[in-house]
Amino acid sequence: MLEQIVEAALVFHLLICSFTEPNQRLLSCSVFSSCRLWLCTFTLSVAVCAVLLLPISILSNEVLLTFPHSYYMQWLNGSLIHGLWNLVFLFSNLSLVFLMPFAYFFTESEGFAGSKKGVMGRVYEAVVLLLLLALLVLGIVWVASALLHDNIARKSLYDLWEYYLPYLYSGISLFGVLMLLLCTPFGLSRMFSVTGSLLVKPRVSHRQNVYNIIPRLNVMCVLMVCFNVLELLLDETAMPRGMEDPHLGMASFSMFGSLGAAVQVVLILYLMLSSVVGFYSSSLFSGLLPRAKDTNLTQIIANCVSLLILSSALPVFSRTLGITRFDLLGDFGRYNWLGNFYVVFLYNMMFAGLTSASLIKTVTWAVQRELIRAFGQFERLWKIVAVLG
Repeated sequence: MLEQIVEAALVFHLLICSFTEPNQRLLSCSVFSSCRLWLCTFTLSVAVCAVLLLPISILSNEVLLTFPHSYYMQWLNGSLIHGLWNLVFLFSNLSLVFLMPFAYFFTESEGFAGSKKGVMGRVYEAVVLLLLLALLVLGIVWVASALLHDNIARKSLYDLWEYYLPYLYSGISLFGVLMLLLCTPFGLSRMFSVTGSLLVKPRVSHRQNVYNIIPRLNVMCVLMVCFNVLELLLDETAMPRGMEDPHLGMASFSMFGSLGAAVQVVLILYLMLSSVVGFYSSSLFSGLLPRAKDTNLTQIIANCVSLLILSSALPVFSRTLGITRFDLLGDFGRYNWLGNFYVVFLYNMMFAGLTSASLIKTVTWAVQRELIRAFGQFERLWKIVAVLG
């Protein structure tokens, strides 16, 4: 397992280096400068692990259901999956709160005025700025908790780990889920429009079948969210919640068994892909799109942070929309807003509405283009007939 993780990290490091500007790669030959690229590599690896959390958990449950007494599957248990969730939660927040800000401050720092110029001067400045940022964020969290929960905000600093940090993580998760709410519908419509334009052109039959999958996945996502809205109104167990023991191998998390679990995995990965497409297709974030050998380190850091925010919110996003019934493990289930029925219900309604409106708008524009093209062909044909007549 460790060898595969190291190999994946090396692949991500080579991928990041392929987008880095040549002069930045020359500067990264020093030990301290190369740390920035390795911090980005670590962050991107954590993002990929966060994307695979739910698919691995769902598939592990189905494997244990299929082979309940297999000797070769004894290593696969609930404690292992629970540990993976905790590690991804820890490393994702470590990257967002400490590693990526340090990499950015180190990239932009030049050393304090009057101090000796060099790498260590930049390191000192980056560390000081990181500490000031941590104090600022802690103060903002304390003020927010004081406004919302006056009695809890008077806790001492000894409760920092038990209360204030989870409160901060809850805010970061809420921000990521809101980003997914905005980017995913736009990405779904974008992919639908691209495949729709490809469907108009003559293609080989098996390619035509591949392009037909995208509209079906879009419709399936909307239907599952609408069904989850009805469940929220009728069954309180549809609310997302955390659990300590996943009890793998007891029952399937889909009413359709292994086939339904496989569909859940495909939909989760498809939603993540759609959110990334929507993120880079939006006018607000299109400038962050990395380009081969033409991306500076600041842009790379911004891309790694953005992808990590989207991916770390994917488990909460998928469970909130009812894509899967696999409840959140570890600290992922401790977010304060998950137990609010009105927030979860409104989130589902907004996603269904935005996605439906985006898809309808895309289909309407496609129909208009086809009608205009057909009318143009008819008008040219009429002129030819008039000339011949």
